[in-house]
Amino acid sequence: MTMNDLVANYLTRVRNAIIAHHENVDAIPCSNVIVEISRVLKEEGYIKDYHVTQVGARRTISVDLKFYKGKNVISKIERISKPGRRIYAAADTVPYVRKGLGLAVISTSKGVLSDAKARELNVGGEVICRVW
Repeated sequence: MTMNDLVANYLTRVRNAIIAHHENVDAIPCSNVIVEISRVLKEEGYIKDYHVTQVGARRTISVDLKFYKGKNVISKIERISKPGRRIYAAADTVPYVRKGLGLAVISTSKGVLSDAKARELNVGGEVICRVW
């Protein structure tokens, strides 16, 4: 099965797991960008952990979701930049999500970063998704 947008697939599977109150999401096809998005989400405290598994040439990722007082830490996760319409932000216009209470994941020349880290390093790039 050919999949055009692995990032949208990843975000949708995580979103569906949150709605279904699952503790983890298994066997999501992955790429390097998805691994980096997961790294940013873990560093910012939105997920517990992630594990990459390789069987032959095929890589998959499993994500352990994080809960606080019985509720998932992620209340909403949405894709911003899509293959049909890319959304970019300059270094001085990196977006704030929920007035700083959320997180924007940005693909920059320095790698995939959170919005706060991108502002700190004064770099812009493609706005992949936002989480709160």
